[in-house]
Amino acid sequence: MLEKSLTIVSEMESAYHTWRMQSLALRKETISRIKKKLLAHSEEYAKAITTDMNKPLAQSLAEVKKCATLCDYYLTHIDDFLRPQPLQSSWTESYVILEPLGVLLGVMPWNFPFWQVFRVAIPNLLLGNVLVVKHASNVPTTAALLEEVFLDESLGFPIYKNLTLPSKHVEAIIAHPAIKGVTLTGSEPAGRSVAQSAGKYLKKSVLELGGSAAFIVCEDADLNKAIATAVNARMQNAGQSCIAGKRILVQESIVEEFIAAFTEKVKALKQGDKYDFSTEIGAMAREDLAIEIEEMVQESLSEGATLRCGGKRTGAFYAPTVLTGVTPTMRVFREETFGPVAVITTFQDFEEAIALSNQSDFGLGVSIFSQNVDFVKSQAPRFDEGAVYINEMLISDPHLPFGGIKHSGYGRELSHFGVSEFANIKTVVVK
Repeated sequence: MLEKSLTIVSEMESAYHTWRMQSLALRKETISRIKKKLLAHSEEYAKAITTDMNKPLAQSLAEVKKCATLCDYYLTHIDDFLRPQPLQSSWTESYVILEPLGVLLGVMPWNFPFWQVFRVAIPNLLLGNVLVVKHASNVPTTAALLEEVFLDESLGFPIYKNLTLPSKHVEAIIAHPAIKGVTLTGSEPAGRSVAQSAGKYLKKSVLELGGSAAFIVCEDADLNKAIATAVNARMQNAGQSCIAGKRILVQESIVEEFIAAFTEKVKALKQGDKYDFSTEIGAMAREDLAIEIEEMVQESLSEGATLRCGGKRTGAFYAPTVLTGVTPTMRVFREETFGPVAVITTFQDFEEAIALSNQSDFGLGVSIFSQNVDFVKSQAPRFDEGAVYINEMLISDPHLPFGGIKHSGYGRELSHFGVSEFANIKTVVVK
């Protein structure tokens, strides 16, 4: 298994030297064909995602279509991103150009199996890099389809290949001389392991790890909007998202009104057949993940939290759950709750909201709901996060850089930053 993967990496090095010499126009044509394939087979790809990890079909289809939108974004802007950037200096002329590095390794997760791959692959393929990807073991159908999506027979060589191997062999792949960079989306332990290997072999790495984003609701917020957004932010994909609003912080003066309306909306989420387009919440990706969430909830209840709804598990399905009276010492506040569990904590004033938000090892982003937008904007630098969203849930959007600080990792994906992470930023000077 390892030998086969190492052979694939060597073959991809040859493919890279051919791909990087192709014109940007040809690379754009290739990505355009990939986008058309996405749209033509979107329902097939969505069903594969749903089959592999239980995501409701409507959400899987939205994920596939979002990948096509990402393609459009980079096809529109890549010429500007790769244009030489003039710099002022004492020389006659000086500028910077971005050049590809080589073969990149992607270690990809299961929760958004198409989107996570596309947001790494598209900017790097347009730059001139090629990819080998190790997928999570529980999305085999999706992984096979992704390799088909990126296969363009008109090229005569691959620009993307799957590696089927256990995590213990990832370091051997990183060590291969052809690998010039590695990007991982996954857990904190996996990130530490990949970062250690990348550092050992002097390979550039980008890590998009966990998150425990605060979702702050101030007393002057548009409460109906905040509640509707909070339900989506916490329960989308059965709560299995790094950017989900995992710690809901509500100002004391409105907390009872918030809890009542929020709990009713959570109870109203439609459960059912994951292939039914009207289903809003389904099972978690694996039963062991649901068991872990169950244990965290039970522990918080024993420490004094109050169960408002949910709290029951059937196999891999964990009922959408609302916990109130959650304190910062509880594990559901301190750690990442990767499942459909909303934990609600109160704050008295904005100073306390900032302190509670920053009381986390993670730093992916924060959402703040308030009608005093100018004040919140002035406070944005005080949040230890990669992003601050005002009156909106955290999202990943092709136009905006995505990534975190602290234990949420380092580096950025998307926007023009997603092109430069695995680029040789070459300075050219003329006298």
